[in-house]
Amino acid sequence: MECYKAWYEVKMEYIVTYKGEQFTPLAPDINQIHIEDIAHSLSLLCRANGHIDYFFSVAQHSINCAVEAKARGFTARVQLACLIHDASEAYISDVTRPVKYYLNEYKEIESRLQNVIYTKYLGSPLPEDDYSLMNQIDNDMLINELSTLMSGKKIFESIPELKSTPSYKNRIQSETEAEFLKIYYGILHAGIIQGK
Repeated sequence: MECYKAWYEVKMEYIVTYKGEQFTPLAPDINQIHIEDIAHSLSLLCRANGHIDYFFSVAQHSINCAVEAKARGFTARVQLACLIHDASEAYISDVTRPVKYYLNEYKEIESRLQNVIYTKYLGSPLPEDDYSLMNQIDNDMLINELSTLMSGKKIFESIPELKSTPSYKNRIQSETEAEFLKIYYGILHAGIIQGK
């Protein structure tokens, strides 16, 4: 009798995206990356590994970061970087920070994929100056989010001041997805470039 491996035992080289791409995260094809896949996936992924009071998506976080970048007067390029800074999570998910610290191979995969995404939508990997601006907003927003979304648990000694007023509303997924795309196309219209 011939033995067959169960589907879950078969080594898969690719994932199937929302738009139907057979996407290989370890060898990302820039032509298979679509902003619609990113917006859809991130709007369904929960921040903080789900350890918050209610569902708040990675897309909502990304939107808040882009809005904050605009409020700080940063360029359209940095605004777009803030919007897509977690886009790799649409293809490889995320790992909590205490664990990610020990996963050098994962961090290399994440960095390589994120650079392909930046190249598609910004024309190149993110330069250090832009990365620093984006990273500061990402961290400031993280502290504000967790301070708001974790029933008042005191996690941080101080909370950074923001120039914008982030929304922490519990939203319908499709609304978040649509807003993510609206901001993306708005930034392109305002003068950014490469993205399709």
